[in-house]
Amino acid sequence: MGIRATILNRIVAAVLPLFLTCVAALAQDSYKLDDLFTRLKVAGVEEAGRIEREIWIEWSKSGSPAMDLLLQRGRDAMAMGDNKTAIDHFSAIIDYSPDFAEAWNARATAYFNAGDFGPSVADIAQVLKLNPRHFGALAGLGMILEETGNTDRALDVYKAALDLHPNLEGVSDAVKRLETQDQGQEL
Repeated sequence: MGIRATILNRIVAAVLPLFLTCVAALAQDSYKLDDLFTRLKVAGVEEAGRIEREIWIEWSKSGSPAMDLLLQRGRDAMAMGDNKTAIDHFSAIIDYSPDFAEAWNARATAYFNAGDFGPSVADIAQVLKLNPRHFGALAGLGMILEETGNTDRALDVYKAALDLHPNLEGVSDAVKRLETQDQGQEL
């Protein structure tokens, strides 16, 4: 065996366990989320709130302590009403880790809070591409559609969010409100 093959074998031997650990962790995370979503479908209101928090915790794991810190700083800035700083933090995460759906979702929320619906919708589209079960992004999209007068589409999006999370706070009320408005228009 040549020197080159020996080096290659050592590299593979060093990297393979790390790769397999990452694959196993992803499979475990996927299994955990699948289980949480299954339980969420049948949970009562109180239990659903707890399960929802567990899902958000899973979604917020970037895999990088630095990115997790930026996510928290962005959320803190948003809580203080500093949407520009929040957007900057979330954008930095997206630049580094464009497959981290929760960074896109957080930035979509910051754009929404700043009244920038176009960029918010664009980010929501990216969230849903990366994480089709993101009931928070669906609820946010429903709010934007309702706010902009597209109530038929808003109703459909709200119902899609409820299919994932039947006890999603405020969304059932939005569905009832829009269905009542729709019935009122038919009279």
